[in-house]
Amino acid sequence: MKEQKGVGRAWHLYKMGGITPAIASMLGQQNAQQMAFIRSMSREQRKQLTLEQPLSEMETVVFDLETTGFYPYSGDEIISVGGVAMKGDQMLPSGQFYSLVNPKRRIPRHITELTGITNAMAESAPDLMQVLHDFMEFAGKQRVLIAHGSGHDKQFLNAALWRTSKVNLTHRVLDTMMVAKWLEPKRSGYGLDELLESYGVEVTQRHHALEDAIMTAKLWQRFLALIFLRNIITLGDLYAYLSKH
Repeated sequence: MKEQKGVGRAWHLYKMGGITPAIASMLGQQNAQQMAFIRSMSREQRKQLTLEQPLSEMETVVFDLETTGFYPYSGDEIISVGGVAMKGDQMLPSGQFYSLVNPKRRIPRHITELTGITNAMAESAPDLMQVLHDFMEFAGKQRVLIAHGSGHDKQFLNAALWRTSKVNLTHRVLDTMMVAKWLEPKRSGYGLDELLESYGVEVTQRHHALEDAIMTAKLWQRFLALIFLRNIITLGDLYAYLSKH
């Protein structure tokens, strides 16, 4: 068989055994280390058993992404990531994450108007690999991820993890929209703005990844109080109830 050269050979080695010195030299040592860390985090996270954790002690990261659009497999990119670390219903001191991301493409005008993120701001931001590395380190191995309308965020995070590190998101993800639908099945709407108003959470700055994460974290606090009233103790209990609705 003809010897593969350059990127093709490195890619073959990567598929066969993960990070190698050859790939490190092709990607640059820093990127290779970041990729190795993300892949290691993914493997370790699969081993964690979180279903029996009491919700009152469960460590979580409530997060939000801002993106250039809705289609990560058709060229849209992440432009910011925000997260808030919690244990039970308490936000952890200094437990916040925020970073812009350089999407390596122009940000549409309507997205700039929505988020306040300009092309100039994005161009000086760290690249996707760096932000993913930092966010996965912040999320840790045992924390459950929480997002509102999590399908959008999971899709972008999965696409980014696969493109940069060839791993899928292995953290458990709770969706506060699904929790709201279970708690209040007769509501007319479950958008974040409506729920924030209904549950008395002050709206600060919408469509800012960290501010949205903080507001969603406060919404999760309200939901937890109602969940505890229903004598639901563990994450497994909560999943069991959510799966019926």
